[in-house]
Amino acid sequence: MGRFLAFIAVALGLLGGIHYYLWRRLVRDPGWRAPWRTAGSIAVAALALSVVASMILGRGHGEIRKAFAWPGYVWLGATFLYLISLAGTDLLRLTAILARRAVGAPPPAPARRLFLARAVAAGVTSLVAAASAVAIRAARRPPPIRPLTIRLQRLPPALHGFSIVQLTDLHVGPTLGRAFVEDVVARTNALSPDLVAITGDLIDGSVEDLGEAVAPLTQLRAPQGVFFVTGNHEYFSGAEAWVNELTRIGIRVLQNERVIVGDGSASFDLAGVDDRSAVHYGGLPPRRAVARALSGRDRSRELIFLAHQPRSALDAEPFGVGLQLSGHTHGGQLWPFGLFVMLQQPFIAGLHQHRGSLIYVSRGTGYWGPPMRLAAPSEITHLRLESAAVA
Repeated sequence: MGRFLAFIAVALGLLGGIHYYLWRRLVRDPGWRAPWRTAGSIAVAALALSVVASMILGRGHGEIRKAFAWPGYVWLGATFLYLISLAGTDLLRLTAILARRAVGAPPPAPARRLFLARAVAAGVTSLVAAASAVAIRAARRPPPIRPLTIRLQRLPPALHGFSIVQLTDLHVGPTLGRAFVEDVVARTNALSPDLVAITGDLIDGSVEDLGEAVAPLTQLRAPQGVFFVTGNHEYFSGAEAWVNELTRIGIRVLQNERVIVGDGSASFDLAGVDDRSAVHYGGLPPRRAVARALSGRDRSRELIFLAHQPRSALDAEPFGVGLQLSGHTHGGQLWPFGLFVMLQQPFIAGLHQHRGSLIYVSRGTGYWGPPMRLAAPSEITHLRLESAAVA
């Protein structure tokens, strides 16, 4: 409880500090006269509170929750875009100040400073509004199909052309509901995959709130099965209850374990691990979870590994993974947030090679929080596996 309260205090302090900065740059520095200054101050305070309301009341799928979630989450995304844009103008302003000092030039007159402050506030607001509109449209469109062919060294020739659809980071919740899941299921089934892999962060809410919204997943069709591994958001929402619910509706949950896909020599190993955050909820530490799933296997067999976070590839290095499928990063979701994600994850999006293993990181099928995507499109990933033994 103490750690949770400390997190809340830090989060609220950070939120308050960011909005104070926005107020200074957008309301105070431009010197707007009454009543615009008062209106601007009230708007910034109300928008800050909308973020808090969305976090507290916006989980789940009820109509009241959706009413709180939409404005708060949209503003959260816009806040990030404002912060990046204004920080960029501040960097330019600092560069100009240092340049003037270097050449001994006088500072600009007060009237010019006021004009520049108003121009920056108006220009940045226009830019953020336009970028937000583009980002909302990108996030709300049906996720496009991303086809990808991957050649695996140990895949049996009989499985040449085996297809997998990867779904990840749907984040079903207050702004993405049953209709979205139904569309994803229909688009997935249209691809006629041999296997479906759901690599975590399916939901943002409890089984009670979202069980009906995810029920269409029972309609997924794949002759080799539908498999799931947990993401960090499952643990925020009651992972045990969700594991039980997904198992009930016919989805195979891999929890630090390995199964055989196919028959006899025409088969490969499929393994999956709980998300790395499971350790904070009584689960195994990440390395032990990976070792439990991958140890003792026949190294001559191909291995496909499902892990929500890309950095699980570092734990899986000793076990000869052929292909790892991950999500978690959303490809950054809102540019340039991917640059910050790089501080925690070694791979952000797309196909990578790491010490003999291939890692594919999906940008995600849905989105988290802000219903916005900027330069990081969503995807339903359609993988076609090829055997290196086939010319």
